[in-house]
Amino acid sequence: MKKLGKGLLAVLMMLSVVGCSSNEKTDSEVIKENGKLVVGITDFEPMDYKDENGQWIGFDADLATLFAKSLGVEVEFSEIEWDNKSIELKSNTIDCVWNGMTLNDEVKSTMDCSNAYMNNAQVVVVDKEFADKAQTVEDIKGFKFAVEVGSAGKDMAKENDFDYTEFDSQAKTLVEIRNGSCDAAIIDLLMAAAMVGEGTSFDDLTYTVALNEEEYGVGFRQGSDLVEKLNAFLVDSYKDGTIQKLADQYGVSAAIVEQK
Repeated sequence: MKKLGKGLLAVLMMLSVVGCSSNEKTDSEVIKENGKLVVGITDFEPMDYKDENGQWIGFDADLATLFAKSLGVEVEFSEIEWDNKSIELKSNTIDCVWNGMTLNDEVKSTMDCSNAYMNNAQVVVVDKEFADKAQTVEDIKGFKFAVEVGSAGKDMAKENDFDYTEFDSQAKTLVEIRNGSCDAAIIDLLMAAAMVGEGTSFDDLTYTVALNEEEYGVGFRQGSDLVEKLNAFLVDSYKDGTIQKLADQYGVSAAIVEQK
């Protein structure tokens, strides 16, 4: 009887473990219960930025809204400190990072990422008056750079051994050039194309040297079932023309990656 009791106890313990494991909810189940997909972003035109009514818009913002709708939930945008994106995910304060995020080794080691959906590069932004003196990496070796904290731009500054100062957004780096505290900034090509030059808020600035080539993806918690769902959504959205329409709207058509 004693042995039978121990055996029965062991079985019950095993069933308890199996029961606990089977009760663990997937990310898609959790967001459906919450009724929303919380998306971590920064102010990054043309991917995520606010319109005149204070609503988040942009290529990424609009696509994230449509993805949330496909899951049967609302979208909620949460402005985060970019350097803390992995921490925000792990602490469950956001469900994904969808903000023109470069698929580098650091990101891939801390998140499960979607397929690449857009091409990009890190470029050097300078005052137009100095553009002719900033055409090669050698030309800019002595410049003082502004970069966003935890960004691919910062990675390029470190890789090239540039003198740099970190700021809390890519937009702020452009302000620092105008203020004269920095000679140049390193930001995403897509942002530079939208925010500097004729007809923009920074019409006195321009971009010159491309320091690399890269791709954008969306980051989720490791093991999240939302990765597969987003990849399928991207394929469908590419085939039905939704991605092309948004790319045309926000001026990033040349950068989109075919989804198949």
